[in-house]
Amino acid sequence: MGDLSNREARERRHKRVRNKVVGKPDRPRLNVYRSNKHIYAQIIDDFAEETLVSASTVDTEIKTEIEVSSNKEAAEIVGKYLAERALDKGIEKVVFDRGGFDYHGRIEALAEAARENGLEF
Repeated sequence: MGDLSNREARERRHKRVRNKVVGKPDRPRLNVYRSNKHIYAQIIDDFAEETLVSASTVDTEIKTEIEVSSNKEAAEIVGKYLAERALDKGIEKVVFDRGGFDYHGRIEALAEAARENGLEF
């Protein structure tokens, strides 16, 4: 039981978070995934089971703005773009799903940038 890989431990934490965090039509879920090279964010309506808005460091629009895709600055730019795209679609309030990752570093940078650019959570 104590021999979980880092991935298995994160997936277990994510399941624990997802038991409480549900994206509703009036307040969808902002999901974040962090890999070694990139960061991805989506706003999801869990009832309709659809992604409403997304942004990541692999988007061509964002890729031209960043030098390195695996640092806090890149995460801030993704958060900014995600908030702008969400506001364009009329989404102002979301619930934050950190995906089992600790709330610091790139995850925190993305969340703070999204807040500063108009998303409320």
